[in-house]
Amino acid sequence: MLNTKQTNIMKMSKMFVSIAVVGLLFASCDDTKKKEAEAKAEAEKMEMEAKAQAEEVEKMAKMEFEKNTIAAVAMGNENFTTLVTALKQAGLAQTFMAEGEYTVFAPTNDAFAKVPQATLDNLMKDENKAKLQNLLKYHVVKGEFMAPAVMKAIKDNNNAYNVTTLAGQNITLMEKDGKVMIKDATGKTATVVMADVDASNGVIHAIDTVIMPKG
Repeated sequence: MLNTKQTNIMKMSKMFVSIAVVGLLFASCDDTKKKEAEAKAEAEKMEMEAKAQAEEVEKMAKMEFEKNTIAAVAMGNENFTTLVTALKQAGLAQTFMAEGEYTVFAPTNDAFAKVPQATLDNLMKDENKAKLQNLLKYHVVKGEFMAPAVMKAIKDNNNAYNVTTLAGQNITLMEKDGKVMIKDATGKTATVVMADVDASNGVIHAIDTVIMPKG
């Protein structure tokens, strides 16, 4: 039989073992929490990096879009300086810098040169801003229509394809000698001299004459 001293020693040994086990459990628990914290921190870091990359891609895409809008393309083309001046005066430049899809039948500088200077000067006055806006919107159709689609629509409509412009009035698209012609509300015509100038928010077709709406 064990004496009292031996019994006490055994009790103390068991106690130390228990303490050691508890210590190992705490250490294991702390280690698990540390790993969980590290994993969480790593996940958060990766999430932040992914978000930053996505924002950078979005920023670059926006810059690329803005660099190639209808307004930007027109501003960068020496044939459209009068048109750009008119768009700015009418407060429409920003419209064609925004997202959307437009087909612009854009009068060249030579086209504007056919308009009597007195008429053009009068349109550029602040009090005639609404008239200028209406004139410019008469050259724009909602949606993107590249040359092949325009030619097909003309053919499908017996060489007289009526299109409603942003001004709310129609123009008639026709084909003559392989070129697209535009008849305005006054019966006069313009010819597309340069087609499919692509832009991030539509397409530009340059025309040789300023088309006129009613009124």
